[in-house]
Amino acid sequence: MLNDRAREILSFIQRFARERGYPPTIREIGREHGISSTNGVRYYLNLLEKEGHLRRSERISRGIEGMAKPAASAGIPILGRVAAGHPILAEESFEGAVEPGEMFGDRNGLFALRVRGDSMTGAGIMAGDYVIVRQQESANAGDIVVALIENEATVKYYRPGRGRVELVAANPAYEPIAVDPSSGFRVLGVVRGVLRTVSR
Repeated sequence: MLNDRAREILSFIQRFARERGYPPTIREIGREHGISSTNGVRYYLNLLEKEGHLRRSERISRGIEGMAKPAASAGIPILGRVAAGHPILAEESFEGAVEPGEMFGDRNGLFALRVRGDSMTGAGIMAGDYVIVRQQESANAGDIVVALIENEATVKYYRPGRGRVELVAANPAYEPIAVDPSSGFRVLGVVRGVLRTVSR
């Protein structure tokens, strides 16, 4: 099991390789994490290699290789964007991954969507946030869901009724969306949490 420093170093290696197209050197890793000794860096690289996160070649300076798409396998995949205003066309495209740690338990069936619009601000979901969604086709009344309406996706409160479903915003500026369950509407998943970044 990796400790916090090993996970930080792995994250740095992944980010560095993704942004530059090649892995960092031992000295670059050391500078980034304040490790003055190359042997100190090698300790963590050995740990990561032992756990199967990377392979190394000692013969070249940038000899870290063979990482098995860690962002896709260890994190929650970001599959696109979802409207929190008027519905927009739902396009699935891999945009990276959110590292959830142990926040959401079992990662199976989880995915993330980036929110656009302000219809859910009353529920603490702001434009630019990532909603963490558990994929499922049913929901309980009052759940916040990601719903598909004729190939358009939106995030709203789920309110089932007699013969129809209402998708309710958490902003009084938006009227509820009434849908017929037989009209191509379906629940894609239930929102389990929200991740937000803030400016420094």
